[in-house]
Amino acid sequence: MASDEQAIRTLMATWHSASAAGDVDAVLALMSEDVVFLVAGQPPMRGRDAFAAGMRGLLAQHRLVSNGTIEEIEVTGDWAYCWCYLTVEIQPIAGGNPVARVGNTLSILHKRNGAWLLVRDANMLAPTPAGS
Repeated sequence: MASDEQAIRTLMATWHSASAAGDVDAVLALMSEDVVFLVAGQPPMRGRDAFAAGMRGLLAQHRLVSNGTIEEIEVTGDWAYCWCYLTVEIQPIAGGNPVARVGNTLSILHKRNGAWLLVRDANMLAPTPAGS
């Protein structure tokens, strides 16, 4: 496996583990300052600061557990894309029923100063059907 592909796989695994640990700063280090997240039914979330505010707000009352299967990684020079099938469970800290979302994501990464960073992410997660 090429070293760039392995670095992207490591970035994705770090994202999952840092999210589960509630380590917002570690997640932020994996993205560019000008990152853009696209989520169905929502306006684009632009910038690392907007993501940080959203994640910190969510983690104040919830725990995140996520895992993904990388379906495809393609690297061309300092640019790459990664298609994943992702499962995210949002668990209320105070108790109650967790909310699970599943679906595909398509991430665009750019290698800057020798490190791969997420620059764009299209998230097509949807709530899991009842009883799943």
